[in-house]
Amino acid sequence: MSENDEIGDDWAAAMNEQAGAEADWGDALKEQQAASKPGGYESAEFPEFVEQKQQRGPSADEVKLDVILDVPVTVSLEIGRTKINIRNLLQLNQGSVVELDRFAGEPMDVLVNGTLVAHGEVVVVNDKFGIRLTDIISPSERVRKLG
Repeated sequence: MSENDEIGDDWAAAMNEQAGAEADWGDALKEQQAASKPGGYESAEFPEFVEQKQQRGPSADEVKLDVILDVPVTVSLEIGRTKINIRNLLQLNQGSVVELDRFAGEPMDVLVNGTLVAHGEVVVVNDKFGIRLTDIISPSERVRKLG
């Protein structure tokens, strides 16, 4: 028996199987039409639903933050910004002064992963710079600034 004969036999078997399935499908449609005639159906009965209280986890009031307490974030301080063109940027050298968009004495921005969360002022602690927070941005104010 050649390879073509085997393929032909496979196709013939598949076509016969499909014809049988179509006949079953036709019978199912006839049953459905008979049942859809007035008076040809029965109402479904469902068991009485009983509400069960299940413990799925802590409620919103009991949410634990322990899961995220060890996630590292980047805290950065911004004293100001400016925009300059590349020509002026390439002309900068040691001793050049770049004017920022903030006034002297104005609070700095405290950013966590690039999001403004507070304002503060620079302090020196043990010969290192630090920041004293003077104003915490509320979540609603952060959302308002996004728009």
